[in-house]
Amino acid sequence: MPARYKSRQRALQVLFQCDIRSMSAPEGVRAYYESLYLEEGDEVPEQDPFMETLVEGTRECLAECDELITRHSANWRIERMPLVDRNILRMGIHEMVGMGTPPAVVIDQSIVLARRFSGEESVPFINGVLDAVRRERIAGPLEAPERTAGEG
Repeated sequence: MPARYKSRQRALQVLFQCDIRSMSAPEGVRAYYESLYLEEGDEVPEQDPFMETLVEGTRECLAECDELITRHSANWRIERMPLVDRNILRMGIHEMVGMGTPPAVVIDQSIVLARRFSGEESVPFINGVLDAVRRERIAGPLEAPERTAGEG
């Protein structure tokens, strides 16, 4: 089973593809296994249940995620946000609110994804929106994430 960070990377790629091609979650996951894996090597990757859960759950709660993003992103219309940033935020909100992943882990991992796939200028924006959602929905102190085997 892949590390969760690798699963998050894959999920972000699938969510991006779903947005670009107006695909459903199952179509996006199937397309990943059929084509996107070529970037990772010559062999078809093993099944990635965490990635699939992230994609399916994020696509199921798009309206709620987009409403939260809109409310906490001053002067930014969601349709004008870069697709990568929008999908990092959607996935982070779903994982934090819908899956119960500790907010510190979600925010940390989302920032790492933004640095890799978007840019440094996106980091404070993504951090701010996710922290605002955390304060509104989770309402607890943000603790530093603990690294565990397989996480990261």
